[in-house]
Formats: sequence, C-alpha cells, structure tokens
Amino acid sequence: MSDCILIIEDETRLASLLADYLKAADYRTHCLNRGDGAVDWIRANTPALVLLDLMLPGTDGIEICRQVRTFSDLPIIMTTARVEEIDRLLGLELGADDYVCKPYSPREVVARVKAVLRRGQRREPVPEGPLQLDDDSLRVRASGGEIQLTAVEFALLRALHRAPAKILSRGQLMDKIYDDHRVVSDRTIDSHVKKLRRRLAEILPPEQELIHSVYGVGYRYEDTGDHADRN
Repeated sequence: MSDCILIIEDETRLASLLADYLKAADYRTHCLNRGDGAVDWIRANTPALVLLDLMLPGTDGIEICRQVRTFSDLPIIMTTARVEEIDRLLGLELGADDYVCKPYSPREVVARVKAVLRRGQRREPVPEGPLQLDDDSLRVRASGGEIQLTAVEFALLRALHRAPAKILSRGQLMDKIYDDHRVVSDRTIDSHVKKLRRRLAEILPPEQELIHSVYGVGYRYEDTGDHADRN
C-alpha cells in the first residue's frame, strides 16, 4: 500500500466515503473529525498528503494549513463548500497545493490526490541562471537571498524557468500548473504571475526582471533587465 492520506473532515459519512475510495486506489487512510489536535497528529505521523476541510470544529482548516506550513511542505488539498474566490485564493496563498469545492465526486478527489503526489515526485534538472529552484522545499534562491513559494507559484516559475525565452500561453501555463487540466480564467494566471513577480523582487536587484508579459499571448522567462513590458 502507498503512504497514508490524512482526511480531516467533520462530516463522518463523507470522510468514510473518501477513505473507501482512497483505499480502493491502494492508499492507506486516517480520519480526523476535528481540527484541534490535527497539527500534532501530522507532526507525529508525517502523512503523504492531507485532505483538509476548511470549516472544522476546534481549529479551522486555514489555521491548520498555516501552522503546518511553518514546519512541513507536505501536500495539502483543501476541501470546502465556501466557493467564494477569496477563500480559494486564500487557501492557495497559505500554501495549499490544490482545492476541491463541495459537492464533489470522490473519484475527482482521488484523481487530485494522485496528481498532486505525482507532481511532488518529479525531480527534473533546472537550467543555470540567476535563480536556483529547490523542488523539495519549494524555495528559490538568488544572490539577494531566499524565498519560500506556494506550490502554485513554484510550479508557475518552474514552467517558465525551464523554457527560457520561450513564450508560454496562459493555457499552456494552466496545463503545467494544474495536472487535472481544470479550467481557470486568464485572470487567475495573471494574478499568480503578479504575486510571483512581487516575491522575486524580494531577492533580485531592482533592475533585474525575469518574467515578461507578451501582449495578447502569455509570458516568457528571460533575464533582460527590462521593465518596459511588465504589467
């Protein structure tokens, strides 16, 4: 059997259903129906992935995600019935690797689990340049220091970084970021790029621009030092 998937879900029937589907896919599972105590369990057991409900008794999913990210980069998929965009973005900004909105198909959740775990297993060489990308820790280093990115921000930077000077459309970037090929808006990609640029500015000289907008097409990674085409 594969490593353990931790399900933190207060709806016991739903948690049991998810566990059954994951077991059928050859995963071990463990279920918690409250948020308090979840972080301690994760510290003690180090699951392969956490399925984390947003609304929980005791401690909510956002706080659990925040605490876990202080000591671990283990994959986290957030599940929620709150479909407002702010909740989705907040979950990802905190370091969640993916989210699934309720009601959902258990088969979809299993597919997301497999996709996130596959993404974490990839260890491809990265090209030389001003940045050093660490796939294991989601950290990026440059002469100006080091930053920790979310999984989505790191996947976006990695996709651009591994294709220097090549223009990647928003659609291509969506496919590289989301293994399940979900449909997201162009504005979502633009939002991720804006945040990524802001984070890179923390460790790069002011004149060094790496991610460039190509009007009407997408983005390219190139160290030109030119800010003229930045959104």
